[in-house]
Amino acid sequence: MPRIAEARPPAEPSSPEQRARHLRILRAAAHIGAEKGLERVQMHEVAKAAGVAIGTLYRYFPSKTHLFTAVMAEQIDRFGESLPEPAPGTSPEDAVGDVLVSASRQLLRKPALATAMLQSANAANAAAVADAVRIDGTFGGIILRVLGIDDPTVQDAALVRLLLQCWYGVLQFSLNGRASIADTESDIRLACRLLLAPRSNAPRG
Repeated sequence: MPRIAEARPPAEPSSPEQRARHLRILRAAAHIGAEKGLERVQMHEVAKAAGVAIGTLYRYFPSKTHLFTAVMAEQIDRFGESLPEPAPGTSPEDAVGDVLVSASRQLLRKPALATAMLQSANAANAAAVADAVRIDGTFGGIILRVLGIDDPTVQDAALVRLLLQCWYGVLQFSLNGRASIADTESDIRLACRLLLAPRSNAPRG
């Protein structure tokens, strides 16, 4: 079957049935990606596992980049919905460190899937893959919420953006076997303390 062009804009599910189908595709991709990794995932396998036609799969996800970026976006949505309140007495920057460490642990439980999602999200062009922007917005919003910043300044937005870029890099370093889990988590917490110190609502000493 000829490969469907990646340039075609993906469809958005609108009805409850379409949203259920869309979610089945994401869950099937996550399951197969966790077993095989990005390179060995075949789109027809995902369609079969989700119980949809291959044309339906390509209508929503014109490429594996679209598909696994959407998988990551959906997982971040669910992570944000289940986020616990920070422990009493925890500084805002350490609370963000706890959040990023928790997210890292969830991702690193399935390294092949984590690699597939990160590779796809990092390769995704914002103009072509809307879920890349959704990931940044959702995760950035989670960090600002944990920091207690309702009206972020330009600098706040830049600090959060830098922190997310740093987090992606630290995760990839760990997935490549170049840092232990302990060092990965320590690096994440240190990055939060260093990068978030100049935020707009930080105490002034």
